[in-house]
Amino acid sequence: MEEDKGQSAKAASAVGDLRRSWQTWAEDHVEYQRKNPFSSDERLAARPVHSPHGDPSYGRPPEGSKTEQRGRDAHSHVGREVEELCGIIRSTGEKGEDGHVSVTFRQLFETYVTISNKVVGILLRARKHGLVHFEGEMLWQGKDDDVIITLLE
Repeated sequence: MEEDKGQSAKAASAVGDLRRSWQTWAEDHVEYQRKNPFSSDERLAARPVHSPHGDPSYGRPPEGSKTEQRGRDAHSHVGREVEELCGIIRSTGEKGEDGHVSVTFRQLFETYVTISNKVVGILLRARKHGLVHFEGEMLWQGKDDDVIITLLE
């Protein structure tokens, strides 16, 4: 008789543990769905809070978020690549009469492509920041080999 009571107490305890575990999972899932903007349950789905167009935080990730940190890291990485590109132009180019160092796209491409395959993208970023000048919107290997790239700093 004592054994039966012990087994039924264990079974009740196991069922209680299972119920508590299931309840914890369900509560966690409801909380997850509240934060999930893609939730199909409209009663739970989070509504994105958008900043008004003139607000300085418009189009920016929330402060302290992982997205904000990844953006800062990417910006820093691209900045280093732009600096490296300018160094390559300085070391491989020739100083002109105006005092600026220039290099052809072909020469820069052949030198820089061993460092990074993003030569054109980094050149566009450098131009955006006023560090280099070249004619045209985009440079294409082969077609624009003779385009002169001038370092402006």
